Amino acid sequence: MRSLKFAHSFEVVADLPEALQPLQKLAYNLHWTWDNETRSLFRETDRTLWANVGHNPVQLINRLSPERIERLTHDPVYLARLRRCEESLDSYLGAETYFAKQFPNHQSDCYAYFCAEFGITESLPIYSGGLGVLAGDHLKAASDLGIPLVAVGLLYSRGYFRQSLTHDGWQQEVYPEYDFYQMPLQLCRQDDRQPIRIGVEFPDRTVTCQVWKAQVGRIPLYLLDSNVLENQANDQGITDTLYGGDDDMRIRQEMILGIGGFRALQALGIKPTVCHMNEGHAAFLAIERIRQFMADNGSDSRIARQVTVAGNVFTTHTPVPAGFDLFDPPMLKRYVEKAVAATGMPFEDFLKLGRIDPDDMNEKFNMAVLAMENANYVNGVSKLHASVSRGMFNARWPQVPVDEVPVTSITNGIHTMTWLSRRMGDLLDAHFGVDWRQDPSNPDFWKRVDEIPDNELWELRENQRGDFIRFCRKRVQQQWTRRAKSRDLGVTGGVLDPRVLTIGFARRFATYKRATLLFTDKERLKSLLFHPERPVQFVFAGKSHPRDDGGKRLIQEIVQFIENEGASHRMVFLEDYDMEVARNLVQGVDVWLNNPRRPLEASGTSGMKVVPNGGLNCSILDGWWAEAYRPGVGWSIGDGAGVEDVAHHDWLDSLSLYQVIEQEIAPTFYHRVDGNIPVRWVEMMKRSMSLLAPEFSTGRMVAEYSSRFYTEASRAYSKLVADGQAKAKAALEWRGKIRSAWPEVAICEVSDTASAINSIGDSFTIRVIATLGNLSPDDVAVQAMLGSIGGNRELQNVELQELSLESRDGGRCVFSGTFQCTTHGHRGYTIRIIPRHPDVNVIHELPLVCWEPVV
Repeated sequence: MRSLKFAHSFEVVADLPEALQPLQKLAYNLHWTWDNETRSLFRETDRTLWANVGHNPVQLINRLSPERIERLTHDPVYLARLRRCEESLDSYLGAETYFAKQFPNHQSDCYAYFCAEFGITESLPIYSGGLGVLAGDHLKAASDLGIPLVAVGLLYSRGYFRQSLTHDGWQQEVYPEYDFYQMPLQLCRQDDRQPIRIGVEFPDRTVTCQVWKAQVGRIPLYLLDSNVLENQANDQGITDTLYGGDDDMRIRQEMILGIGGFRALQALGIKPTVCHMNEGHAAFLAIERIRQFMADNGSDSRIARQVTVAGNVFTTHTPVPAGFDLFDPPMLKRYVEKAVAATGMPFEDFLKLGRIDPDDMNEKFNMAVLAMENANYVNGVSKLHASVSRGMFNARWPQVPVDEVPVTSITNGIHTMTWLSRRMGDLLDAHFGVDWRQDPSNPDFWKRVDEIPDNELWELRENQRGDFIRFCRKRVQQQWTRRAKSRDLGVTGGVLDPRVLTIGFARRFATYKRATLLFTDKERLKSLLFHPERPVQFVFAGKSHPRDDGGKRLIQEIVQFIENEGASHRMVFLEDYDMEVARNLVQGVDVWLNNPRRPLEASGTSGMKVVPNGGLNCSILDGWWAEAYRPGVGWSIGDGAGVEDVAHHDWLDSLSLYQVIEQEIAPTFYHRVDGNIPVRWVEMMKRSMSLLAPEFSTGRMVAEYSSRFYTEASRAYSKLVADGQAKAKAALEWRGKIRSAWPEVAICEVSDTASAINSIGDSFTIRVIATLGNLSPDDVAVQAMLGSIGGNRELQNVELQELSLESRDGGRCVFSGTFQCTTHGHRGYTIRIIPRHPDVNVIHELPLVCWEPVV
């Protein structure tokens, strides 16, 4: 049978009466995803339809019946709510922002944020998990703060995948086909109404993409889609699925994201001063940005790279080398040789930018290294993760100590208003007014949580747990119906208990996250579930990557335990984990459980989401919890020590987990002495909320990116661009001079006036004689690295202090400095010389160090 293909196409939109037309305006700005009133308005428009369309307001509007439209048009209460929501959006968009007040000289900046996935709402399914949800929260916070940011990603016509389980618990993947015209998206068009198209050169053809826009408050998110008629059938499917296919598919997607994404901005007339690569998937943009800069400014690739590197930011989220995208050089050459050749850069030089050891011809090309080599601002997503990353990349900078590898940290956060329950928001409004909503990362507000009466806060937690149990029962009923488990239908009222301590575990089912650590001793687990006085119930959710059978077996083990042990009234697995399930989980559980193998959790933002909802965390001291944990805000599993034997480590952590639940969590939850309120538990809730909610928010996080990275990178980029790139040319010339002269730099003599034994407060002078060859003293920094002396003569807790020029005789210079004894113990120092230039990021761009000889 012949399939019908369209020959002509056009778009049809809902024709609402004038009174209801603000619904369209509200639907197409994703501000509704964190505005309770607008979400409530959509829900009340048609409750059943709102649920059936998966909380998609565009589909809701398009499928409203004429009768319902007529009824709403003449409902004065509904129309008044609609006007209030429209006015609220207008007020939000027109208000003065943090960025405008804090950085008035940067209003003309433009920061472009590139990511392979964005989790903004379940009705726009272009995310798989933590990275995407973090990116979505980043955009929402950037909107709240008024950051001049645009975002770039891919529009996946089949998303990640929808999860279902077989009768024996094995994960099945389903890839539905999505209709972009039924989503809160708009196709970007030229003045003649034709869609904007951009091309990306592949080995034997050019792939064409169109561009869609999702408006996230003040922030436009541009999404590229290769499913256009100009492309071959295989190329139309490049943007079909997120993280699907083989390495060929991955490199094609990453070329479209990086190269195509940057070209899309140019086609839209957007000229970013800063480009932020959120993970290495977008690293090819560095090459395209160089090419574009050369074309716009008539410069060569060396000048263009000097300038653009100053305006690039890279955030890594991966704590293990195996997590990075790696490509074989022949494949890389086949795909990107043309793009590299357009810059004039020899391909072998390009390959060196993607290797930890630039000269190792057998090393695969690492996209994270490419991003790092082309960004002067690099960070991990927690303090511990940054430390782990410095260790992973130390070989790229072999001349510097691991602590000076140029990877800093900006710890992740969550967008509070997206994840906060309506019940909690109303409670806070009742006690503090609504002004707190304007800045939910303000610690002064959260300190006032102590003022809320214990009984009110506990009643809220009880109600939220009840809401969550009802959600779980409905979800389980749907799962049983789909599996045709007729014998179980109608008994979901026995699934979970709204009065029982509820612990949630939901995340990607990668093996290192140890989803089944709790099942190490099944008899001990059953004693927790069925304890006569202090029972505990667990809710699990999460997806395994389609090619990760190990992760799928973990899911199956949990499901089969529930079935075989008759534990469905104390344990459930919620299928198809998405943002809707996540919201209900973080708002409803009493405790959030996280037990990865340390230090393999880069951040772990899911645990942050329970905090403003009054939930507590029980976690391994990894990722964010390593810096968040303190007594009284939650519980730690283990002591954070590393164990080389993985199996033994897992066993020890399982013992710690059982002990924490049995001896600390459950007794604290069930100890009721005053009006059936667990006073100690409520104290912990308040302490967790007051200390952690403001710190681990994207409001704090994005403000930190703005002050430390975006504005600084934009300032550096603009300075190098000015006056025909005069400073960039001077910096490049200076780098060449330094490299050629560096072999002549030497430390000849070091002396000091310190005694063998000194008292606290004593001062001493260090004097250094050095030869600089043809370099000026202004070209270098002579530094004393002081610290305590550990084993093997290693300096620890190092402090860096610069010495001053005392005298100069030709190339021979004397530097000195005075230092004070401020710390007891065995102390020491060593001297080094590094290059110094105001427009060059030394260590990152120019990793040259002359160390004092150690005998």
